[in-house]
Amino acid sequence: MANQIKGLVLAGGTGTRLRPITHTSAKQLVPLANKPILFYGLESLARAGVRDIAMIVGDTREEVQAAVGDGSRFGLNVEYIHQNKPLGLAHCVLMANDVLGDSDFIMYLGDNFIRDGVTEFVETFSKRADGTNAQILLAKVSDPHRFGVATLDSAGHVVSLVEKPKVPESDLALVGVYLFDQTIHEAVRAISPSGRGELEITDAIQWLISNGKKVRSHIVDGYWKDLGEPEALLEGNRLVLESIDRNIGGDVDEMSTIEGRVVVEPGAEITRSKIRGPAIIGEGTVVKDSFIGPFTSVAAGCTIEASEVEHSIVLSGSRISNIHRLEGSIIGKSAIVAKTERRPLANRLVVGDHSRIDLV
Repeated sequence: MANQIKGLVLAGGTGTRLRPITHTSAKQLVPLANKPILFYGLESLARAGVRDIAMIVGDTREEVQAAVGDGSRFGLNVEYIHQNKPLGLAHCVLMANDVLGDSDFIMYLGDNFIRDGVTEFVETFSKRADGTNAQILLAKVSDPHRFGVATLDSAGHVVSLVEKPKVPESDLALVGVYLFDQTIHEAVRAISPSGRGELEITDAIQWLISNGKKVRSHIVDGYWKDLGEPEALLEGNRLVLESIDRNIGGDVDEMSTIEGRVVVEPGAEITRSKIRGPAIIGEGTVVKDSFIGPFTSVAAGCTIEASEVEHSIVLSGSRISNIHRLEGSIIGKSAIVAKTERRPLANRLVVGDHSRIDLV
């Protein structure tokens, strides 16, 4: 690699669109196939040859730091920078200036998932010979008003960038991955806060364009997803599960059936049940008299009995009991979903803020 690129990983967001799951957990640590979203990004950076990482953390910093540690498990060296409150992506660059120095760097939003990784983009940027100062990744989306949006000229060069426009001029959204040289530090110092009080990375990149710097774009052909909403999280979980290999490390009794690509982690117990893959059953989880259908991740320490669960994510320590069918659901940590036999029959709910309940 011609130039050692550093990394800036943003793991300080509050995850309001994933509440109530993120009321008690960092959104970057919500799992896909029982592995935190953030870990996929860190592994991707390590495969691309990145070694030194500045990680921006916020209110959930203790949880993130406990999970990631010094980064050595990923082959990385991670240094943490605490951001007291979210003041924009460009503010994160400003805060990391001393750590990044004059090095080229890749900025990666910790709740994004790119199936094919970032190796190609890192290698292209590090070996560039055309004076490119920044490279942005774009993807076509159906709801561009939710993202930073790029407008390109006929040759594919970036003409303008607007953050969350009310009337988007294109359907090309900024993917949460950016590559910069040192000129971005001048840009983030030159811009002013937006109407929502944040230093926008779109404004900083627009400053580069307006001041004659070269900004290259690349449209992501493979799968990319901003995993900030429940439906996207379930889709990302499905995608990861499609690539798993069968591995039965737990106990499966003679009356149970395992079909297809299923992972049963050590310490898990499957009794009188059917597991149809792709699916993963976490360490120490007990499944009795139940059906676990395709595209389901069940984390460690759960209990599922006399129930059917499909296309869902069940987080650690939860219990599902006597539920005829649970589909397209995300069950938070240590939650209880159970059918009562007490009379009079009624739906009894304890529902947190920002929850969604569908009853039939």
